[in-house]
Amino acid sequence: MQRVNTSEFRAVPLSVIFLMAFGIHAPLLLMKLPLKSYDTNFHIFFASHYLHHWFEPWNTKWYAGFSQTTYPPLPQQWVAVLSHVFGLEMAYMAVQFIGILLLALGAYRFARLWVDERSASLAGLAAVFLGAECFLVYSAGQLSTTFAAPLYLNALPYLYEWLRRNDWRALLKGAALSVAAAVAHHATLLFGSLLFAAPVVALAFLDRKSDEEEAASKKGIILRSIVAAGIVGAAIAVVLLPFWIALIKYPVTQVPIPHPSRANYILSPQWGLNYFVVPYGAMIIALPFVVWRGASISRLRPLLLGFWLAFLLGLGGTTPVGRILLGRAFEVLTMERFTYWASLLALPFVGLLAKECIVRFRMAGIATLTIAAVFTCALAVAWSTYKPADAVDFRVDSTAAWLNRDGHDRYRYITLGFGNKISRLAMMTDANSVDGEWNSGRMLPELTEHGGGALTSSKYFGKAGLDALSAILHHADHYGLKWVFVRDPYYEPLLVFAGWRRVDDLEDRTISVWGKEDVPPATPLNAPQIPPAWQGLLWGTLPIGSSILAMLLLLIPARKRQEQRAIQPASSGDELIFGRLAS
Repeated sequence: MQRVNTSEFRAVPLSVIFLMAFGIHAPLLLMKLPLKSYDTNFHIFFASHYLHHWFEPWNTKWYAGFSQTTYPPLPQQWVAVLSHVFGLEMAYMAVQFIGILLLALGAYRFARLWVDERSASLAGLAAVFLGAECFLVYSAGQLSTTFAAPLYLNALPYLYEWLRRNDWRALLKGAALSVAAAVAHHATLLFGSLLFAAPVVALAFLDRKSDEEEAASKKGIILRSIVAAGIVGAAIAVVLLPFWIALIKYPVTQVPIPHPSRANYILSPQWGLNYFVVPYGAMIIALPFVVWRGASISRLRPLLLGFWLAFLLGLGGTTPVGRILLGRAFEVLTMERFTYWASLLALPFVGLLAKECIVRFRMAGIATLTIAAVFTCALAVAWSTYKPADAVDFRVDSTAAWLNRDGHDRYRYITLGFGNKISRLAMMTDANSVDGEWNSGRMLPELTEHGGGALTSSKYFGKAGLDALSAILHHADHYGLKWVFVRDPYYEPLLVFAGWRRVDDLEDRTISVWGKEDVPPATPLNAPQIPPAWQGLLWGTLPIGSSILAMLLLLIPARKRQEQRAIQPASSGDELIFGRLAS
């Protein structure tokens, strides 16, 4: 067999990758497809609060009041800023699109640490079609997760440069991007960042003697790792100070709420389809290659270990790994984020596999890879329509109008059967609710003492959900709860038994309004969780300020040195790939 001239296969330009991302995701975002997802309206609701009350972290719209310092604010604050130009919904789509572009860039730059430039460019292109990304964007609606992870991916190559070459410019850029990622999502900070950072630190040790002119000692790498961790940790502690105060003073001690991502996917194949097959897509076929190639090349083993750990955690209750390693956090977190992180860690291997297929099979390889990528993306995007957050679409305009007239907003309300529309309704009315979608922000004992989620969907949580609903209805006088909007007749016998009566009908009698006599108007609760004014000032300046600082620091020119690449990947990888092609 003749030797293949690998110079024929050039790296995919970033401009082409970005153009591909625009062609695929821009039309879907312009159609506002993420509005069908589970959490998109939740993030828009948070952005709406920042739009109208930027420096006021106490939000009275849910749970009779809760602190928004319990959730890092960066992407929601940017949605609020851009909404002055685009409106809230399109501002959300714009911020999400920026996250998609950052992912493509970050996947390329992160893969460049591990593999050659051609493979890295193919990894960046694969990120555009990534099933886990499409699943989180269009079905789960997890803006914070899909915004934070790309920032970490872009930060790590700078931190690698600092560890290897003592480049203070790289330290500043990597630290700034890491802080921005931290203020975008707390779960990615506490769990995902370690999965990404630990392999890169290990890589710096493995590569310390690969460049004779810039060899780094073990002691130097350890010292610089401590310096980087100290600077980033101190900055995150300051920027997210209100969050840490809320977490320490009022930890999440409520009864765990069940979530299908923690199920055993073998015993519950419907959830295995939802949380494994759809996010991974055609990448499932590549998993044996990931393990084989990662195990056979010593330089790729840290990346393989990071991927394997994230992969096992992403399997939820299918294995005992999640319960053992995460402890109580396993009952609080949703596991699809680990599948997302595992997919990102697998991208350098996917890039290697794609390059090898192209070298070996040429156009047939390109066609096969294209079909696999399109199938993966299309499956995850279509899933948001096949399995939408709300099976029946309806409008809440009439409900909001009813609450906003005749003094009805002097009382609190709840909805039953509204699903994820409660975020939309909260943005449209001045009335306050004792329900909500941010479980970690709620402090009402009637809610925290039962393992149910939102009251509006209480029947889906069985006895725990109905017990929470009954407790809230029983204490309606205490919370000024006078109105219940019902879209599901299932709840009507419970309301009748609790002493409520039907007072009106909306939306062609598909929504009924129930009221209770002698309920006093709602009054603000004297909650100890209300943040002081100085925390509101920090919350309104430091998080978004950290992202602006990161953008400014990225303008600092890189250290002048002749190089064709930021790192020198081990030659054994290319030899293993291409050596078999020669005869």
